[in-house]
Amino acid sequence: MKIIKLFSLTVLLLIASKAMSQEFKLGKVSIAELEQKAHPKDSAATAAILYKKGTARIEYDVNDGFVTVTDVETRIKIYKKEGLDWANQDVWFYNYSGLREKVSFSDAVTYNIVGGKIEKTKLKSDGVFEEVLNKYKSLKKITMPNVKEGSVIEFKYSIKCPQEIIRDWDFQTSIPVNYSEFSTFIPEYYTFSPRQKGYFFPKATTARVAKSITFNSKERSGGRVTSTNFSTDYLTYMEDQVTYKAVDFPAMKDEAYVNNIDNYTSSVAHELSMTKFPNQVLKEYSADWASVVRTIYDYDDFGPELNKTGYFEDDLKKILSGINTPEEKILVILNHVKSNVKWNKYYGYGCDNGVKKAYKEKTGNIADINLMLTAMLRYSGLTANPVLVSTRSNGIALFPNRTAFNYVIAAVETPNGYVLLDASEKFTVPNVLPLRVLNWSGRLIRKDGSSEEINLMPEKTSVDNVFMNYSIDSDGKVTGKTRRQYMDYNAMITRGNIEGLKEEEYLEKLENKNKKIEISDYSKTNEKDILLPIIETYSFTGNDLCEVIGGKIYLNPMLFFATNNNPFKQETREYPVDFSFPFTDKYSINIEIPEGFVVETLPAPAAVTMEDNLGVFKFNIAANDNKLQLSILHQINEAIVSAEKYEMLKEYYKTMVEKETEKIVLKRI
Repeated sequence: MKIIKLFSLTVLLLIASKAMSQEFKLGKVSIAELEQKAHPKDSAATAAILYKKGTARIEYDVNDGFVTVTDVETRIKIYKKEGLDWANQDVWFYNYSGLREKVSFSDAVTYNIVGGKIEKTKLKSDGVFEEVLNKYKSLKKITMPNVKEGSVIEFKYSIKCPQEIIRDWDFQTSIPVNYSEFSTFIPEYYTFSPRQKGYFFPKATTARVAKSITFNSKERSGGRVTSTNFSTDYLTYMEDQVTYKAVDFPAMKDEAYVNNIDNYTSSVAHELSMTKFPNQVLKEYSADWASVVRTIYDYDDFGPELNKTGYFEDDLKKILSGINTPEEKILVILNHVKSNVKWNKYYGYGCDNGVKKAYKEKTGNIADINLMLTAMLRYSGLTANPVLVSTRSNGIALFPNRTAFNYVIAAVETPNGYVLLDASEKFTVPNVLPLRVLNWSGRLIRKDGSSEEINLMPEKTSVDNVFMNYSIDSDGKVTGKTRRQYMDYNAMITRGNIEGLKEEEYLEKLENKNKKIEISDYSKTNEKDILLPIIETYSFTGNDLCEVIGGKIYLNPMLFFATNNNPFKQETREYPVDFSFPFTDKYSINIEIPEGFVVETLPAPAAVTMEDNLGVFKFNIAANDNKLQLSILHQINEAIVSAEKYEMLKEYYKTMVEKETEKIVLKRI
């Protein structure tokens, strides 16, 4: 019996070993892969990456010098109809005068089982096309042919970059990854800083091998008889080789209040930190934040642009006349830039047009606008500096590198702390930035080259005050009036939602959002005075806001303002909860019940206070004759809540949803 068990164990180990050491090759799709109906470890998966293998080589080109060649080959299994989108693949590449990359797809084939045999359908030229993303980047795209449920697709692509740039490699995505391998081949002249992130880490192996470059040259000699001499030279160097292997990595599950799922995806990034070529001095790029800052500040489109003068001084002298306090100066200059230079929708911490041209032509990218703003603030006598930022869509700047940032704002140093400013949006005010900027922290750069980390997340709660009075008739029809006051970030978001919409269009959206009520007597206050809260007032009627069953009226007292579902459904959570900004929602509701009815059931008061002052929920309701008074407070005091507090937050929301959806029952006298 023991021998049989031992034999079985040996067989299992051999199978496992064979699976781990399996050599994946394009074109070797098996019938077993095609017949597989569901992923063995994730039955909900719509597709899976069976294997993905990539190499990034910095190699010498006789025409271009050192270049980076990246080769990637991938095999994907489609399980369900929802996974058919994986038939569409794309690769972005730099495509502008300063950096042109070349991308090519090859060996792209779709496999299906037809009549018990494997059928191959190759990608044709009409399935390959390009798309321009912006002035810097384009996409090379393919659409795989004949893809259906059960298909396996394979493809390969190559990227040739004329610079020493190693792309990030993701070991996880929205579907399971059975096997992923990535290797780098880097000459000793380059030092890259590899940075891994995520909750799952691949295994890495390293090696160093000798390599050589062959140089063929010819030289002509003059005289009565011209002769040509050919020579061959060799350069020997060491190459550092690193290979990362990931096996059976789970799919990334998107959850509520995650600012960017890529922040938590298992991946490896490589940032060039220094170079040291033979007979040349060592050059640092991004070994630490100090070297990153120095490198960026020295770029022609950053530091020199920030220090330019002679284009705004006359205008500022006029608008600053009689303005003395720092607060007044900040507001006047911020409004001047917002009014005179429009954002062209391009990001970047480097200027596109340059501050002078942007000011003259009244348009520019983020750097044009906010470096100009910083220069004007300095001219007025304020201590102002640029702050490098990575937007939410770009991910968190976790490690020192030049490409971590894609945005810049301005900061003014005051006795009460920093005032953060962004002049690219119409409705921003001091310390109320566009939501795209609220991404953990940025890095402030001073004139002397020093820098420091700056917290970008708001600490003040943004208030949303709702005052509502309504009455119910015996048929369940609700008639009432609402006054809603939005402050700080809530005000900025609301103004943005209203901007550009006709009032009829906006009200139609508001009616549909609020259980198809009918709105009348709508008005707005402080719509354009963005330093004040924006206030909406309207009357409403609704025929479907409560139920009349068996002579009783069942009413949710919050009507269309109740939170009906708990956004936190997962048992556990690995990612922080990102609310963008702290907030306080207050509701003061007065209800008049119909004549001939009394309260049969009234929700009980409730109060929940989370630990560490994370938040509080209070629910109070009182009855007085035919009047009901309801008071609700929902307050979250932290913009970002750590995963360790998830269970507490989940229970908090569970209690809140239960209470806000609890109904009042009215019965006839």
